[in-house]
Amino acid sequence: MSDDDITTLKVRVEGFVQGVGFRDFLVMAAQQNNLHGWVRNMSDGAVEALVSGTTKAVEAFVSAATRGPQGARVTAVDLDVSEPPPHKGFQRWESA
Repeated sequence: MSDDDITTLKVRVEGFVQGVGFRDFLVMAAQQNNLHGWVRNMSDGAVEALVSGTTKAVEAFVSAATRGPQGARVTAVDLDVSEPPPHKGFQRWESA
């Protein structure tokens, strides 16, 4: 696998990740890495995102999700291979 390969992952972040600007933080991380997908809060307190782009860019996004913004406390990050989103760009979705 090269860094130019396209990777698509569903990323679930658990911990103290709502009410601290986590979605906006991930939108910026996605835009900086030219990724496609979305991010949303989940009713169970987690944040979920779908990201698609070069492997290197997706790895940078996952690294950012593991850290989170100031005030967040990430306790777990789950990654699942997924299908690419049907749209281009990165969107902040309403809570699910």
